[in-house]
Amino acid sequence: MKVIEILNFNRELLKRLLDSGIRLEDVRYVNLYTDYFHLLSSGGKVTYIVAVLAERYGISERKVYGLIKRFQSDCKQVTV
Repeated sequence: MKVIEILNFNRELLKRLLDSGIRLEDVRYVNLYTDYFHLLSSGGKVTYIVAVLAERYGISERKVYGLIKRFQSDCKQVTV
């Protein structure tokens, strides 16, 4: 399957995601947020959790903080 075929097939969904302010590359970090929420609900300190996740996912602590903030934010309103 060609890239254009996948884009064309999923065009409407991708456009809605982009219009909502969702960054498609963030799909890589859905498990990171799940891990964050689990560790936080277990009583972990945010600073420690961020350090652990940065190491686990091979990204900077600053990026982890940014992802958490972005995942907790509301989507932009999309008019149909």
